[in-house]
Amino acid sequence: MPTRLRNALSAALIALSCLLVPFGALAACVTYGLADTGRYVTAMAPLAADPAVQGAVADSVEAGILDEVDDRLEASSAAPEPGGVRPFVDDAVRSFTRTEAFHTAWDAGNRAVHDAVLRALRDDRERAVTVDLAPITAQVKRRLTDGHVLLARRIPVEHTEVPVLPADEVARLRKGYDVLEVAGFWLPVSAAVLAAAGIAVAACRRRAVTATALGTALGGAFLALAVAIGRRLTLADIGEAAHRPAAGAIYDALTQTLRTVSWLLVVLGLTVALACRLTEYLARRRRASAAPAADPAQEPTRARV
Repeated sequence: MPTRLRNALSAALIALSCLLVPFGALAACVTYGLADTGRYVTAMAPLAADPAVQGAVADSVEAGILDEVDDRLEASSAAPEPGGVRPFVDDAVRSFTRTEAFHTAWDAGNRAVHDAVLRALRDDRERAVTVDLAPITAQVKRRLTDGHVLLARRIPVEHTEVPVLPADEVARLRKGYDVLEVAGFWLPVSAAVLAAAGIAVAACRRRAVTATALGTALGGAFLALAVAIGRRLTLADIGEAAHRPAAGAIYDALTQTLRTVSWLLVVLGLTVALACRLTEYLARRRRASAAPAADPAQEPTRARV
């Protein structure tokens, strides 16, 4: 095969491989990271100590409890407690979010949500995904009862549910999940095979390896930029500014592995490219030192008369 054709084919294969790198990393992280319940719960566990997340959870639980209390009061035509029960509920809920029991409930809730979402994505039934906040509500009710707060015993704990995904959103995500399950394996494999083929057919393999390494670093940088832009767009779509810190903390926890992989690609690519340039430089020095020195030109002799 002519050298020019080999170089052109090598460049095409390496370019296609580097183009698949960020998409393969994204698909693999989602498929083998977020789609695994254990890894998901481990990634979300530190958020139980995040003040923004604690505040968002407290607001949701408090709103659910107060709505149910208001419904019970209206149904029974009972007079509301002087001063209202809201301050007591707010204090009980927020103090509960700072206990070890909340951390346990947080992990259990995330596990339940993840299992429910996976079941919804893997079956064909069109149903919304909800999470039951009854365990947290039961803890709050116990604290209010111990504090002798009126109406605390009437707080229901059976049906305090928060919607996670509507039915139409589940149908849309199911299609993307099916694609990611296939792409999470085949995209990284395809990128590796194309890179190996491009290096194998290249006329100068050291330069091909350098180009592949630089392309991989560029793909990692593109992936890190995409994650940063995605964070900004996600937070911009949240209407209530008070919930944005919690949403940002959750986004950062879910994309931690992806950010780590992107920077590893950048560092690995630049390191390999630098190593290739260094070995090329040393090889040239060895060839230059091993070349025989040129014989000095002999001066012409003059004939004596």
